[in-house]
Amino acid sequence: MLATGPVEGSPRDLRSIAALVHAHAGIVLPDAKSTLVFSRLSGPFRRSGLPRFADYVARLETDEAARREAIEALTTNHTGLFREAHHFDHVAADLRPALMAKLRAGGRVRLWSAGSSSGEEVHSLAVTVLGGDPAEGRLIAGSDIALLATDINTKVLAVGEAGTYAAAGIDAIPAPLRIWTEAQGDELRFRAEVRRLIRFRQLNLLAAWPIRTGFDAIFCRNTMIYFDEPTKARLIARLCDQLLPGGYLYIGHSERVTGPATAMLEPIGQTIYRKRPA
Repeated sequence: MLATGPVEGSPRDLRSIAALVHAHAGIVLPDAKSTLVFSRLSGPFRRSGLPRFADYVARLETDEAARREAIEALTTNHTGLFREAHHFDHVAADLRPALMAKLRAGGRVRLWSAGSSSGEEVHSLAVTVLGGDPAEGRLIAGSDIALLATDINTKVLAVGEAGTYAAAGIDAIPAPLRIWTEAQGDELRFRAEVRRLIRFRQLNLLAAWPIRTGFDAIFCRNTMIYFDEPTKARLIARLCDQLLPGGYLYIGHSERVTGPATAMLEPIGQTIYRKRPA
């Protein structure tokens, strides 16, 4: 039986882990996070069977699976349905009508939740686009529309793919949009029409992106708060490159656009930006 409780690592271990996590995931781990780091890595270390924590740290340098597990343990996945609701208000009032016009004209719609965590964000986005009229929503769902949800953490992606959450989450969903959910005991689940629209994929935002299609909107919220300023600037520029002209970028309430993207994006609301025409 594995021991419980946090391990005790050295300052050198912490520096090695911080450098590795920053290089592979862009996350900054200052010395003040030492307790959190050693606590969250206690389980992976003990499962590794290695005698010393320093041996485990060394393994992370060469073992991709162990490194991925460590990064997943160190990432924070706090989210919720319709979190930062003003973004979904904007989607309903401004983005949705444009998307509907595009679909009626035979165009295609692509939306991306980058750093999607356990999927509450992308499901909130999907039902906002479908709207409160079931007949109209099914017409939209049958059109050329798809939502991509990506995260570095495979465990939370599995939760998102299931589309099932605590029943109390229904309170956050605007009443007209609850038609896209169904009760399952003490849980709520998003209906099949919603889940079919979404593709969940593992993706490291700092690595290469196997993504070639332009997006009408990208949500990347409360992900960049863990990055340093140069990493944020590079990521925002890459996201901007993926947006179609006129497309929208939604970021977290404590985040801001910096670097080259400032010339490409026009602020049009609270942490909402539109890509300028080419």
